[in-house]
Amino acid sequence: EVQLQVSGGGLAQAGGSLRLSCAASGFTFDDYAIGWFRQAPGKEHEGVSCIANKDGSTYYVNSVKGRFAISSDNAKNTVYLQMNSLKPEDTAIYYCTAGAFGCYPADYWGQGTLVTVSS
Repeated sequence: EVQLQVSGGGLAQAGGSLRLSCAASGFTFDDYAIGWFRQAPGKEHEGVSCIANKDGSTYYVNSVKGRFAISSDNAKNTVYLQMNSLKPEDTAIYYCTAGAFGCYPADYWGQGTLVTVSS
């Protein structure tokens, strides 16, 4: 059974930091791209960041470049999203995803975690 267990959301002040974790199981972690999507109230899903475990390549949406950092611990089958310099517009439900052929489309979605950034 595929599982993407997300943790680390919560409340932060603008300018603060949070770290999200996505612990994966049930598939060959090293062969997948693991990504983070978010959905803000009233908006569509947005791809935030992604890492391809096969070659370590990463992707960031322009709005988070320089503030967010994605990393993968293959020994723990866990991907992290370090979010710094948070802005109120980062407020959203964040989802972890896994794709066998790249970041999008994703084959699997984890449960969401709410990130709220207060101004």
